[in-house]
Amino acid sequence: LPAALAGAGVPVVPRAVGEVEQRPGHVLVDGEPTAYLVAADGLHSPVRRMLGLDRPAEGRKRYGQRVHVEIEPWTSFVEVHWAAGSEAYVTPVADDLVGIAVLTERQAPFEELLAEHPALRERVGRRPLSRTRGAGPLRQRSTRQVDGRVLLVGDAAGYVDALTGEGIAIGLAQARAAVDAVVAGRPERYAAAYPRLGRRHVLLTRALLTSSRAPVVRRRIVPLAARLPRVFTGVVDQLARPA
Repeated sequence: LPAALAGAGVPVVPRAVGEVEQRPGHVLVDGEPTAYLVAADGLHSPVRRMLGLDRPAEGRKRYGQRVHVEIEPWTSFVEVHWAAGSEAYVTPVADDLVGIAVLTERQAPFEELLAEHPALRERVGRRPLSRTRGAGPLRQRSTRQVDGRVLLVGDAAGYVDALTGEGIAIGLAQARAAVDAVVAGRPERYAAAYPRLGRRHVLLTRALLTSSRAPVVRRRIVPLAARLPRVFTGVVDQLARPA
């Protein structure tokens, strides 16, 4: 990505945005004028908050924690471990490194959450874990995704949950729509495209979250996916394809 930016002649200014002011025909970002501001500044977007676009999220709160473990990956795929109160995701990062992320409603130390997944805990053994990084609450909402000449993209625009792991796909689709709108000088086009791009992902993620909260359903999700691989593959395929 840095090489692509350099090749396109896009300057990178490594600092956080401190102030955003809407003006007729432009936006002032820390006092500097620009035609548009595309804010892709994450789950708890400071720009979203500055502009008063935060919207209270309803329902239960979920949190995510992540560590790295120095161990040779045992699979080239993302591996999901399903327990009564959490999900653990194992991702190959390098030849001698894997990432482990846990999603749950509980606020507890990572080691305690990892213990809910005994097979994974046994595989990791006594290898040291990196510093724990966390995020949450995961559910975030915005009152709107376009405010004048400011466009919210990715997690900054709103977020349901990391359960399905499709945040990057949705974010890239939104970025394309935002660029098209900015180039055309019609930011309202992004506002119109935004609901369509995430509709399928939002519906499926909410449905999975809601159903998985019932213990009897949660226990059957993984066995059912194993018995009906075509159905499971179809759902994953739909999640990976923004409209």
